[in-house]
Amino acid sequence: IAVIAGIGAPTLGVLGRTWRYTSDGFDTYDRLVAAGQRPIIAFWHGRILPGMVYWRGRGIVVITSENFDGEWIARIIERFGYGTARGSTSYGARKGMLRLVRAMRQGRPAGFTLDGPRGPAMVAQPGAVWLARATGNPVLPFHLEASRHWSMRSWDRTQIPTPFSTVALVVGEPMAVPADAQDEELERWRVELERRLSALERQALEMVGRTEGSDRSKGSKGSEPSQGSGV
Repeated sequence: IAVIAGIGAPTLGVLGRTWRYTSDGFDTYDRLVAAGQRPIIAFWHGRILPGMVYWRGRGIVVITSENFDGEWIARIIERFGYGTARGSTSYGARKGMLRLVRAMRQGRPAGFTLDGPRGPAMVAQPGAVWLARATGNPVLPFHLEASRHWSMRSWDRTQIPTPFSTVALVVGEPMAVPADAQDEELERWRVELERRLSALERQALEMVGRTEGSDRSKGSKGSEPSQGSGV
């Protein structure tokens, strides 16, 4: 585990320093923090690498699994200035969520890969919406797209921007979930979150000059950088 983290973190750090980020709406995050709120930043698992690099050093707390994969992932993200709450959204979920609630009450923002850890891709799980109701902090959706990238052969088609590519980050409007929302109402908020992320995806694609959407349903076709097609 130590070897994986020792190699993975520096490699991502070096690659990430070559990416040229352009953003729209990031001031919303700063505005919320200045107002004393702790945003729950929410995005798709397939954009975890450029997202991890961009949001580094802000003390954001994320859930990681209590297994081998979760351990090395936790060690890598901690090197990027993130906190961890152990317990995935599928196993040990209650423990992980309660740890997130505790961290937010201590003044830490939270991060959520909405479709993690196993998908289906781009189908939001209810965790972020539940956390917003429990803590009174808003969900802040965002999306990233790279001008050129590789796509991993994984369930989420993880996007790895190629060196010196442009990465567009689009942050949406905060979504507050009422504290008195009933459990059945959370489904409406979950669907609304998906709708907002779809709109952010289209905007990010436009910013990097691409027109096609996610390659989640496309087959793998080799290993060359692409403008959005699977590799």
